[in-house]
Amino acid sequence: MAGTPGNPLLEMRGVAKTFPGVKALTDVALTLQRGEILALLGENGAGKSTLIKILGGAHSPDKGEILIDGREVDIHSPVSSQAAGIAIIYQEFNLVPALSVSDNIFLGQEKTRFGILNRAEERKKTRELFQRLEVDIDPDAICNTLTVAQQQIVEIAKALHLNARILVMDEPSAALTGQEVERLKDIARELRSQGIGIIYISHRLEEIFSLCDRVTVLRDGQNVGEAKVDEINRQQLIEMMVGRELKDEFPPRQGAVGGTKLEVKNLSRGEVVRDVSFEVREGEILALTGLMGAGRTETVRLIFGADPRESGSILLEGRELRIDSPRDAIAERIGLLTEDRKLQGLVLPHSVRENFALPNLNWLSRGGIVNGRQEREAFDEYASSLKIKIPHREQAARNLSGGNQQKVVLAKWLARNCEVLIFDEPTRGIDVGAKYEIYCLMRELAAKGRCILMISSELPEVLGMADRILVMHEGRITGEITDVPSATQEQIMELAVK
Repeated sequence: MAGTPGNPLLEMRGVAKTFPGVKALTDVALTLQRGEILALLGENGAGKSTLIKILGGAHSPDKGEILIDGREVDIHSPVSSQAAGIAIIYQEFNLVPALSVSDNIFLGQEKTRFGILNRAEERKKTRELFQRLEVDIDPDAICNTLTVAQQQIVEIAKALHLNARILVMDEPSAALTGQEVERLKDIARELRSQGIGIIYISHRLEEIFSLCDRVTVLRDGQNVGEAKVDEINRQQLIEMMVGRELKDEFPPRQGAVGGTKLEVKNLSRGEVVRDVSFEVREGEILALTGLMGAGRTETVRLIFGADPRESGSILLEGRELRIDSPRDAIAERIGLLTEDRKLQGLVLPHSVRENFALPNLNWLSRGGIVNGRQEREAFDEYASSLKIKIPHREQAARNLSGGNQQKVVLAKWLARNCEVLIFDEPTRGIDVGAKYEIYCLMRELAAKGRCILMISSELPEVLGMADRILVMHEGRITGEITDVPSATQEQIMELAVK
């Protein structure tokens, strides 16, 4: 549904913002119509987050103006942004986990009668908000018992309760299942039909083409393009974002696949992993896919020793391994790039140098003392070869983009000379340009004889990168695809729902 004639719902004109040593935004413009879903795209570091934080009142622009319904508004704080009818749903939700759904929605705006909380009225209004979204969530449910998708809906209901007319959704589908993503899209379409303007930020281009009306692209803090979604194709959009031609979204396969390197036999743990057996060959990228909850991550955690297995064996080059902990797996040159690199792959407050050194202290230290020179030289070598973009090696890991964080995690495992590398959702939350770099690194590692086990929920990624595909459902392997070039997403999904 296109926006209505007259003044746009939202205009941002000539917005600029500089941080010490960094020009984050330069003369940026953005327009949002009523009843429109606008995609805001760009690589990590392009300026999207800064622009949204200015709209949300978390940052003040150095210059520029913001207009709503053609009238300039002064947004200098989150409160003034909210008063202007703007709501921002960040990746990390702003909910109080121990409070109920209705308590969270009315927090700070409680319904009272004679000075006493009117919980019945709050529940009634909460149900009305969910009816508007065409969902059914118990107003008395405690938020920490809800799924990620349900918590997201609570955030949307909060925005509606505050009469938001402009809704910003920052990577809303990052932690959702395929079915939940479709439900989210239905809700966004319903809000659009009610005249709400939505700014939608996502690295998943298939969502942009199936949901959004128009796209605005930022690169290096500047506008580089704007188009109607039905007037641009995927390749044009990617090239607009990265500023260069990418002839192929996935690099070509290199080298030949050799003999079996890793073998898993009859791996089991309760109902989540049930009698799983497979092998990964030298120089092969084996994809393990399926719907969320199928048991993919649980399987690789058993291989890595992060969870205890009830039965089964793991062999490397024909030799059975005793893996009871991650320490054992690391000693056997098995590395795991976890699904959540921020919580499990990195110590965010520490420097990238320190993160690199953590699993390598056995050869970087002697007598309990780290050889600082050797540590720095080793890190610099991998930072250069992996093209990790950092101002200096003491940069805190939390301040890197998703792609560079992933490269730091990869660097520490390469320094261990890992023969088996497990990538769990290797490009989640990573922009399209950095994705290509990660894909190239994976191809190069396979060409050198490493075996790679890749878990991915993105079917284009699975089809573009895998030499062979295993599909899981309810803890079991339900199918294998060996002719990947001829495979389709529909074929994978049929096996995923068996």
